[in-house]
Amino acid sequence: MNPIVEAVTVLDNKLSNRYIDLDPGGYFIIYIDREANQICAKHYTNTINDRGLAVDPETGEVIPVRGKVERTHTKIYSARSAKELCIQLFESKEPSLVTKLDHAAYLGREFVRAETAMLSGEEYVQD
Repeated sequence: MNPIVEAVTVLDNKLSNRYIDLDPGGYFIIYIDREANQICAKHYTNTINDRGLAVDPETGEVIPVRGKVERTHTKIYSARSAKELCIQLFESKEPSLVTKLDHAAYLGREFVRAETAMLSGEEYVQD
């Protein structure tokens, strides 16, 4: 592997493990719809409890980070590119579902990763 690529990969993996406060505006599950050739993002609501954990606003149950969760999304965004998806989310006249700048930056990075995977035919797994 190219040493620069390796160094950036190591740094990126390290930074992915840092603590960040969760967005009270909710969270997104990002995936690729290969039949439509689009990047999709499902939005889900949450509230943040006093321990900083995301909880289901209807049940008060902690939303697990891993594993399958049966919840209903509030909205689905889909676009042909990361830029188009960001414009839908952040430049709409509707109030943004994203309330934290670090969350917006994370989503932008993930949308670019999803776009790259979609264009290359590689698998995409959200970070």
